[in-house]
Amino acid sequence: MDKTSSPAVEAAPRQFVVSDLADELIECLKYRVGKEPSVATRHDWLSAAIKVVRDRLIDRWIESTRRAYENGDKRVYYLSMEFLIGRLMRDAFSNLGMMEDMREALAAHDVDIDLIAALEPDAALGNGGLGRLAACFMESMASLDIPAHGYGIRYVHGLFRQEIHDGYQVELPETWLDHGNPWEFERREGAYEIGFGGSVRSVASQEGRGERQIWKPTERFLAVPFDTPIAGWRGKRVNSLRLWSAMPVDPILLDAFNAGDHIGALRESNKAEALTRVLYPADSHPAGQELRLRQEYFFSAASVQDIVRRHLSKYPDLHSLPDKVTIHLNDTHPAIAVAELMRLLMDVHGHGFDSAWAIAKQTFAYTNHTLLPEALESWPVPLFERLLPRHMQIIYAINAEVLLEVRSSGRFNDDEIREISLIYEGGERRVRMGNLAFVGAFSVNGVSALHTDLMKQTVFSDLHKLYPDRINNKTNGITQRRWLFQCNPRLTTLIRDTIGDRFLDDIEALSELDAYAEDHEFQQQFSAVKRANKEQLVKVVSERLGVRLDPTALFDVQIKRIHEYKRQLLNIIEAVSLYDQIRSHPERDWLPRVKFFAGKAAPSYHNAKLIIKLANDVARVINSDPSVRGLLKVVFIPNYNVSTAEIMIPAADLSEQISTAGLEASGTGNMKFALNGALTIGTLDGANVELREHVGDENIVIFGLTAQEVAQWKAQDYRPGEIIERSAELKQALEAIGTGVFSPDDPGRYGELISGIYKQDTFMVAADFDAYSSAQRHVDELWRTPARWHRMAIHNTARVGWFSSDRTIRQYASEIWRVPV
Repeated sequence: MDKTSSPAVEAAPRQFVVSDLADELIECLKYRVGKEPSVATRHDWLSAAIKVVRDRLIDRWIESTRRAYENGDKRVYYLSMEFLIGRLMRDAFSNLGMMEDMREALAAHDVDIDLIAALEPDAALGNGGLGRLAACFMESMASLDIPAHGYGIRYVHGLFRQEIHDGYQVELPETWLDHGNPWEFERREGAYEIGFGGSVRSVASQEGRGERQIWKPTERFLAVPFDTPIAGWRGKRVNSLRLWSAMPVDPILLDAFNAGDHIGALRESNKAEALTRVLYPADSHPAGQELRLRQEYFFSAASVQDIVRRHLSKYPDLHSLPDKVTIHLNDTHPAIAVAELMRLLMDVHGHGFDSAWAIAKQTFAYTNHTLLPEALESWPVPLFERLLPRHMQIIYAINAEVLLEVRSSGRFNDDEIREISLIYEGGERRVRMGNLAFVGAFSVNGVSALHTDLMKQTVFSDLHKLYPDRINNKTNGITQRRWLFQCNPRLTTLIRDTIGDRFLDDIEALSELDAYAEDHEFQQQFSAVKRANKEQLVKVVSERLGVRLDPTALFDVQIKRIHEYKRQLLNIIEAVSLYDQIRSHPERDWLPRVKFFAGKAAPSYHNAKLIIKLANDVARVINSDPSVRGLLKVVFIPNYNVSTAEIMIPAADLSEQISTAGLEASGTGNMKFALNGALTIGTLDGANVELREHVGDENIVIFGLTAQEVAQWKAQDYRPGEIIERSAELKQALEAIGTGVFSPDDPGRYGELISGIYKQDTFMVAADFDAYSSAQRHVDELWRTPARWHRMAIHNTARVGWFSSDRTIRQYASEIWRVPV
């Protein structure tokens, strides 16, 4: 879409007149869906409604693209393995200002827009916070009128659809594309060839400047782009999300087919399909690791080729690439793009190494999202060299350049040099993708103030010493259009009625709500909104799980990827402890509470999957015990996705952000909950540190060890068994779980999980348990004084406008990308 037709032959932009929309719906239904209204299904009406609005979106899309091309604007290219965009209908309708017009137009045909909107499948393009952040960023870039493209993979099945069978997670294919995707446009003419394997040979350079390398892959696939328009607020700009799908260069080996080898004849098609079928194939075995590396190179190489092609369509050469382009790497997954750009510059466009390296280093920026060593990707050198032999040569050359710089500085000892090296030499030789991204980028940012400081002190300490000006902080944010205006229309309406509309365009104007935090009438209205949202969640849980809940209970919610460092296990153990106390002391005035869990565990992550089973086992026992008198319920909602979050977050009273301090890079769930009037119970980890600064100490419940204290405890021979012996409630809860109280069919099911807490307690569950339990009882006391609770909740909503992704993107734009905003 870089070059468009001349204005003289363009159709005029379509208008938003309701009567015209109602007529267009019928026309679209007939000629583009192929149905008469009398026989049209809800899915047909959904398709027609999307296509009618999409036509208006295309007008803005073409105009935005032309404007950026003709003006020579610098562009941002955002490479991410995940884009958890969720349903797009409400995003597009709302951002174009067409939601109410389409509601009225559909109602003219007796169609309820809310019913058909619920039929749109969630785009299964991500797992958790990384992918949702990318989606929020894409929407904010369009809203702030920044020319940008997102690049990722068009996964046919995404991560997986989670079902719970007898309490266990079962992974099934997510079939979100079964009925097509009305938002996307296939651009087969824009396909690129992607190779794997083969050999590299040297040939004389045509320019007479020595030799250049030619890579001859043995496997070749086509990366076919599918473009989705991403609308900004009020339709200011429409940017593109380009997702790559794999196709074979030769769909069928006809000789093999005619010889009777019908399966072998299709092997190239099968290989291509595997590349873009599933997000994050299990990497617990070599085949899964290889597929994941193939995926990362496939989409990164296609994206870099596309970026180079776009640049050369406007400019004569690639020397100006850093002036007109920033390629942003969202974590280490697309780090191979650094080597791919170097390959194109040297092998295709004739640059020497020094010239190519100078261009690349000024083109890439890199966001790090984790301090966990296992998440800083690395690949075995033999695997990397077999799949990408030319890139391995380039990485060795980059490494030599960097290490010679390090050695010549005289500031590093041998151990420090080994940590800086792009090749890990401590055992199995591996390519360190985090180090490649770091040295190949002009900017490396963390995603919260704490995370950025810890990056400098831990995983990148030696690289930070080498390049002390490279690391900077950009605290994550969320788009309020999705996470307030769309998911919580009741609260949005109340805010508009109270402070006016300015916050719709300037979210930090929410601070005007602070003046109403003590207002009894406003507190009651705020509480009524929360109650209505809770009743909606109660209905969903009843329909999906058959569990009856009391909407007057405190709704305590932990929804996120299941991982030991996020400590769902701590939450479950505290639920068991509370269960014991309610039964042992029925005379006390216990607070009615529902503990909600939702999230997926990686298919090969045994302990995370066991935690899901434990949550369901605990729920089964507690929910069916009449002695609890309904005072405690535990609910695990399967197949957590964006649409489920949009129901759960507005209904939450308490937000669980309880990761082991120092391990959560940022978190964005904490921001979404606070924006919707939930109080946070959490550790001083990730963005919780900044959340506390903004909402105030008195409006958040903080407990547990700090990141510094966690490091100190671990350095001082931490002995969790001694702590457990001193905590009667913790010991009793662990014994109940470990001896089979919640698993009578298999008493030893959780023995290893519990013994891990006694022996290593890697994630400091025992160390933080008493503080967490005490903090929960403090929450009980706050809840017993409704006026105080409502005041705190209102302050949370009023004070978190700073956590908008608009603010984050403005900082990226001015401080990293150098684009006007």
